[in-house]
Amino acid sequence: MGISHDIQILRGLAKTYRDICHKDIQTERRDLWRRHNSLERTRPLIYVRWTAAWHEAPESQLECEEPFYRHHENFLRQMIFQDTIGDDYIIEPWITQRASLITPREGLWGLRIRHIPSPEPGGAWKFDPPIKNLEDANKMIPPHHMIDEEATARNVARLQDAVGDILEVNVDRGPAYQVWHADISTDLAHLRGLEQAMWDMVDHPTWLHGLLGFMRDGVLTTHEEAESAGDWHLCNHQNQAMSYAKELADPQANSESVERNQLWVFVAAQEMAQVSPEMHDEFMLRYQMPIMEKFGLAAYGCCEDLTHKIRYLKKIPNLRRIAVTPSADVRKCAEQIQQDYVLSWRPNPSEMICCGFDPDHIRKVVKNAMEACIGCHVDITLKDVQTVQNRPENLQKWVKLVREITDEYV
Repeated sequence: MGISHDIQILRGLAKTYRDICHKDIQTERRDLWRRHNSLERTRPLIYVRWTAAWHEAPESQLECEEPFYRHHENFLRQMIFQDTIGDDYIIEPWITQRASLITPREGLWGLRIRHIPSPEPGGAWKFDPPIKNLEDANKMIPPHHMIDEEATARNVARLQDAVGDILEVNVDRGPAYQVWHADISTDLAHLRGLEQAMWDMVDHPTWLHGLLGFMRDGVLTTHEEAESAGDWHLCNHQNQAMSYAKELADPQANSESVERNQLWVFVAAQEMAQVSPEMHDEFMLRYQMPIMEKFGLAAYGCCEDLTHKIRYLKKIPNLRRIAVTPSADVRKCAEQIQQDYVLSWRPNPSEMICCGFDPDHIRKVVKNAMEACIGCHVDITLKDVQTVQNRPENLQKWVKLVREITDEYV
């Protein structure tokens, strides 16, 4: 066995994936997401992301030997399984090769972020933040957007030679500082430590404002450099769901270069969950806003409770989607969101599927949420699924059950 064996495996999966991409249901889902994200009335859409528990599915077993091909094999197998779940996930007719980005050797901000692993299998790691003293922040490196064109071309050619006659090979040239590396909050916690960052808001506010300004300017620099280089494309939409809307062009492989105002952007501040609304605004949102404003539409929030912060989020001029998490008060969020934004409700995966499968309890939780959201533009995201207790078939059962409930609220 060897590369020829790996390519043979990849080609077989690519053909199955291609057939899935061309199902009529993909077109129907695109229309639903366009309308839904443009605040038109649709049925509640369902989006399932469960990759943390992917290893529990028999389909997750990889056969390729070479890491390059195993990476793409894993993607294809995940998407082929995703098709069986029955949610409203759109499977796009291309396979993506990420450009080889040139970033500081020690880390994206020039500092090495270390995590101390747990001595127990499956235990939680601890932060070992590199900014232990205020002066350590002076070691940070201003980021830039740079691509290793030779390495990129080499990787694209390998994938093209393997499956290019079956699937379009999309090249993602977007900057490294996107999503979790662009929302500032995530990297701040890794660089300084979650608890210490919150102490800094009280003990060293001037210093913290300086650090946040440095990070904001760094993200903006990489985004502007990518835009000047023509490296933003329609594959760079991000909204933690399906990135469709009537106001923006659809996701597309190898599109012409676009400006940021033609794209979705996703931003969160999970690390600010225990921070007051006023401090969230002062020490995070004000630094995220200049980044978000450059884009066409914005989605905000991941796992943090935003119940008491929505009034500040409404200052985001291009905001379109707001996350309503398991810890949030769904009714209070719905009262504030109304029909002005998409309400993306995320039920607790532990209640839904991780700790048993109780149809009666699922019905109760989902029905209560739907009652609270009457009149809103709602979609349901099942995410952070750490386990399905080795029963991946429960994902299909969950979608079918939730669909039966939500269809009553069209």
